Amino acid sequence: MIKKILLTISFVLFLQANEIKKVDTLVLSGPMASVSHPLLRMIETGALNDVAENVKFIMWKSPDELRALTLRGSADFIAIPTNVAANLYNKGVNIKLLNVSVWGILGMITRDKTKKTLRDFKGCEIAMPFRADMPDIVFEEIVKREGLDPKKDFTLRYVNSPIDAMQMLIMRRVDHALLAEPAISMALRKTNSFPLKLIAPDLYRSADLQKEWGKVFHIEAKIPQAGMAVIGKKDPYLIKRFNEEYAKALQWYKTHPKEAGELVHKYIPMLMPEAVADSLDYVQLNDVNAKDAQKDLEFFFEILKNNNPKTIGGKLPQNGFYFSPKSE
Repeated sequence: MIKKILLTISFVLFLQANEIKKVDTLVLSGPMASVSHPLLRMIETGALNDVAENVKFIMWKSPDELRALTLRGSADFIAIPTNVAANLYNKGVNIKLLNVSVWGILGMITRDKTKKTLRDFKGCEIAMPFRADMPDIVFEEIVKREGLDPKKDFTLRYVNSPIDAMQMLIMRRVDHALLAEPAISMALRKTNSFPLKLIAPDLYRSADLQKEWGKVFHIEAKIPQAGMAVIGKKDPYLIKRFNEEYAKALQWYKTHPKEAGELVHKYIPMLMPEAVADSLDYVQLNDVNAKDAQKDLEFFFEILKNNNPKTIGGKLPQNGFYFSPKSE
């Protein structure tokens, strides 16, 4: 009992000494993809109620919306492709990468079950979301490494989002698409559900882009694709609390597929709960703070810089880009 009282007194003194003040509104932002889903868990459970009066989620639907949110400072913490974060940092935006949590989310989906690798799609039309952003960049780097020309050996049909590409597949307007989970799982669920299955084509999972990346670059089959970033100057304790709760929420998300699917569907109704649950078997999610992921990030950024420097803002970001809990 005495020990419990002493711990309580210590905590109160800690709060007073650090003068922790709640912010009025904390804005978390991200796409509909897996990287954002822990944010929804954090909001649902009130995980940040000790540091914010209100916490809300804003979904960005395109890279342009992401950049606008960041440049305007309309979000406090944002789920972001790593190369976009580097690009903004190199352009002078006050942004710092906190972690990398998505290491594998991209894959091909096709009507032709004989196609197993990206090379098998030579000569084919492929629906591709987000021109010159993460899916397109990873695809281009892999096929170039295999001696293929992404412009001449493939017909890339660019669309605004993975959902657009998924719908084109279902409506038989294209035969192949590069998608990010959970859009692949969504397409497979939708085409096997009544009444859509009566008219939709049979679809199959195909090339895993992370495995192909590992093969062509002779490294582990993972890519530091996306994570969380903080925008603007923030109280170090606020950042600490965000990082702690994001890590907890990601772990819950990975280990509770059914409940995670239901939670995501509540906030993003277009995502089927069953598809979100399915997707967890096909994604690589691991919360690694940015400083610890720096070596992997710089390997990735170096490849992008050599091919198209504009994708990362012309150069590798300086050390200040990478958040380190020890230095904050």
